[in-house]
Amino acid sequence: MLAPGTNPFSSLDSQTTTSLANGLRPHPSNTPAEGFIKKYAEYQPVQIRYFTLHSTKYYWNDSAQNFEVLTGLEDLDVKCSSIHSEHSGGLSKDQQEYRRLFFGVNEIAVKVPSLFKLLIKEVLNPFYIFQLFSVILWCSDEYYYYAMTIVLMSVISIATSLYTIKKQYVMLHDMVLAHSIVRVSVCRADNEIEETMSTDLVPGDVMVIPSNGTVMPCDAVLISGTCIVNESMLTGESVPVTKTNLPNPLQGEKGEECDTVYGTEEHKRHTLFCGTNVIQTRFYTGELVKATVVRTGFSTSKGQLVRSILYPKPTDFKLYRDAYLFLLCLVPAKTIVVKSLDIITITVPPALPAALTAGIVYAQRRLKKMGIFCISPQRINICGQLNLVCFDKTGTLTEDGLDLWGVQRDNAFKESLVKTHFVACMATCHSLTKIEGQLSGDPLDLKMFEATGWWSDPCPLAHPVGAGAWSGSWSLCSAFQTSYEIGIVRQFPFSSALQRMSVVVRLLGEKRMDAYLKGAPEVVASLCKRETMPQDFAEVLEDYTKQGFRVIALAHRRLESRLTWDHIETNMEFLGLIIMQNKLKCETPGVLDVLRQAQIRTVMVTGDNMLTAISVARDCGMIPPQDRVIIADALPPKDGQPARINWQYADNPSKHMSKTDIEVSPRPLSLERYHFAMSGKSFTVITEHFQDLLQKLVLHGTVFARMAPDQKTQLVETLQSVDYFVGMCGDGANDCGALKRAHSGISLSELEASVASPFTSRTPNISCVPDLIREGRAALVTSFCVFKFMALYSMIQYISVTLLYYILSNLGDFQFLFIDIAIILLIVFTMSLNPAWRELVSRRLPLGLISAPLLVSVLSQILICLAFQSLAFLMVRQQGWYEPWTPEEDEHNIQNYENTTLFYVSSFQYLIVAIVFSKGKPFRQPSYKNCERHLYVSEQHTYLSQRKQILTLHPYVLNLLLQIVCVPYSWRVTLVYIVLGNAAVSVFMEVSVRATSSVIHIYICVQVYFQIQL
Repeated sequence: MLAPGTNPFSSLDSQTTTSLANGLRPHPSNTPAEGFIKKYAEYQPVQIRYFTLHSTKYYWNDSAQNFEVLTGLEDLDVKCSSIHSEHSGGLSKDQQEYRRLFFGVNEIAVKVPSLFKLLIKEVLNPFYIFQLFSVILWCSDEYYYYAMTIVLMSVISIATSLYTIKKQYVMLHDMVLAHSIVRVSVCRADNEIEETMSTDLVPGDVMVIPSNGTVMPCDAVLISGTCIVNESMLTGESVPVTKTNLPNPLQGEKGEECDTVYGTEEHKRHTLFCGTNVIQTRFYTGELVKATVVRTGFSTSKGQLVRSILYPKPTDFKLYRDAYLFLLCLVPAKTIVVKSLDIITITVPPALPAALTAGIVYAQRRLKKMGIFCISPQRINICGQLNLVCFDKTGTLTEDGLDLWGVQRDNAFKESLVKTHFVACMATCHSLTKIEGQLSGDPLDLKMFEATGWWSDPCPLAHPVGAGAWSGSWSLCSAFQTSYEIGIVRQFPFSSALQRMSVVVRLLGEKRMDAYLKGAPEVVASLCKRETMPQDFAEVLEDYTKQGFRVIALAHRRLESRLTWDHIETNMEFLGLIIMQNKLKCETPGVLDVLRQAQIRTVMVTGDNMLTAISVARDCGMIPPQDRVIIADALPPKDGQPARINWQYADNPSKHMSKTDIEVSPRPLSLERYHFAMSGKSFTVITEHFQDLLQKLVLHGTVFARMAPDQKTQLVETLQSVDYFVGMCGDGANDCGALKRAHSGISLSELEASVASPFTSRTPNISCVPDLIREGRAALVTSFCVFKFMALYSMIQYISVTLLYYILSNLGDFQFLFIDIAIILLIVFTMSLNPAWRELVSRRLPLGLISAPLLVSVLSQILICLAFQSLAFLMVRQQGWYEPWTPEEDEHNIQNYENTTLFYVSSFQYLIVAIVFSKGKPFRQPSYKNCERHLYVSEQHTYLSQRKQILTLHPYVLNLLLQIVCVPYSWRVTLVYIVLGNAAVSVFMEVSVRATSSVIHIYICVQVYFQIQL
């Protein structure tokens, strides 16, 4: 790329000329780069090297000798004061076009791949490549019937996959496109307001936020005015948030001491994020609400979320790795022995993809009946290995918002509650705002204000509309006879770091003002006068918190005439407690108990407050009542001090602990009575500065609060790095990245989250999680059974062909066709019909095909089949009526006694191993409940056992089709005994292997348990 310069933030105003060096005016150009080169012809154009990967441009940095990503205004490490002084005036048209060369068009473009590209990607699967090779080989050998059958099944499978993938891309494209392109007003350097499209925005532009709101097309920092924003796209909490303008430190008393480098995370209270909905703006003295663009395109918060959906890290599953190893192990040895391409198609079952697909399709059908829809069927098998499930809180574990349960006052019945400071604090100490005549804000504030019975004006005044008798702890009021108005003079918004908020108010007609405070009880108590605190404060608070309630304390102070703002929140008078209840969905405790009994770990990952999350975790049983919660509060490096972690008990925040007080160990029971909780900020600090502790902390972390979307995704990746199979259950757009990255993502919403999630449940509660795991386990067991059966199928057929090669014979084409279609495919399809077991047990499935019990089972059955086929082959040659067979010139004539005998025995062996490998409980329903398969196997046994009568009735038809010869009745009886002996030995060996495996598993568990106890 050619550009006038290498730094996108360099000013071109000093280089701007109205004419070129030769006095000519610049000519218009088709491309921005060519236009700039012509416009600044007196400067040598610079060649910019870059490449694009995953919708991100990487530019070459000569000084660093490395490729770097340009994210936006933050690349300058710009300070807050500089944003006001240098980046608040807007850009000229030339500067905007110049920066657009580097940052590109401001859009999040999701390109829908063509069907051809998706087809190429799909058919590059190793199984399909092998199928193509097999089909070509069969066609060259004139074996058209089975080849066409496999081709038809493969086409249907590929077409289904292409349809679901294409549909997913289209849904994501439509979701991103909605509200992505809007018209915006931009301030230019000459103080003019210009209308333009949002796609033209670049970092450094100053846009005017309309008073009626808009959907933000970029990340921008407010430099004037105030906005009410709905950030549910980011946090999952449908709560309007107030965004204030970025303070200018140079205008304060401390000046440059408070001038810090701007960051979207550190200054998120002043940042409008892309994709969030600006509901309302507020401005004073006619000043416009302005915001400076910080990031555009895929560099924005929404862009990063979309990138995590488009380009997730590949999910590795040991079953599929072992499947490829399974193929590689089968091919070489047999090729060396037989040296024939045809033998390869026998030893490696080409119907394996279809066989595996059958089990997944049946599981997908059963899930659909439960109201669980799947757009990534291959993930069903992975669900069977889940041993940890992350849950969002709001809308997933709990209902939306909090409910007011009651209040606690020391003098509850000594005075009327209506005109008390207690009610005045409830009515004024909040951050609610009126939007289109409706109060909006934090649900906690809304419930608290509605309980007072007061009403609010758009101006900062609050009026009670009723009075009357209060029964019990609290109730609503009747109508007031006289006006009672309180004006809010100043608000100090809630700070999660301080765990409190306060307001300064004045009663109408009064000269002096009052201060009201609410927040965490321990924090409020520390700011109150000791004599105003109830003696049983600690006991009452502990009693409520142990019951899972969210407790908020209120305090009041009468302000003196002369008082600085710094001393308002001191010497307060304690008013009482408000008890809030975050109602759980009725299904939540039961489902979590089922998962706990199945030894599946549960973790809460939420964007909500830490204390609320811990309270809900205790209430739903995720944290047992007797267990303690340790909050890991990690602080980043500051003022030359290294990063550190403060440890404190959740039920006693004032009690701090050192690292030596906590033995962070990966042993399962060393911290069985402790659960770690941390915020998103702490998680980021620990990830960056305490890598040695990160994995140990997540092993015992149960509550992760205030987590941003990218932090949720990072947590899932960290849990996967410690060998967890992670499921994620959520309902918001902020969960999309984690839903996509998890081994199994389950969305309870059919909106944005369903686009990224492999599974979507129509049931809006977590009861779908155990159902999905049960079906996943059943599907995984079916896959193991199918793999074992297909391995035996290929080996049984290989043994038959190898023995027949000894006499220069082979199986006939229609014999192959009968075995492959009439027996194998129907067995595979009916084998997959067993539904999931009704209970979720604690027993674990093997992680892969390469495990000792599975290999012993397969090898023992191979030896048994080899022994009985060899026995039949040798015995038929010893019969008195046996006539040796000599090859004829017609290679298709393979009718002989050895062929007929091995065909009969091998046909029964397929049925025997199918029954032996069909595993039932504790993961699937027993085979005898599979009516379709039971009926089919019975018919097959009946048909095969009665074939001797059929041979005498229609010898010429069967000779023509199956190319078999008629054998004496006595030999048919002998074959029945051989088959029954084969069945008895196979069943005995499989039962012995399973029993031995169970004993070894129990022994290992007991050993581990006693080692941990010691």
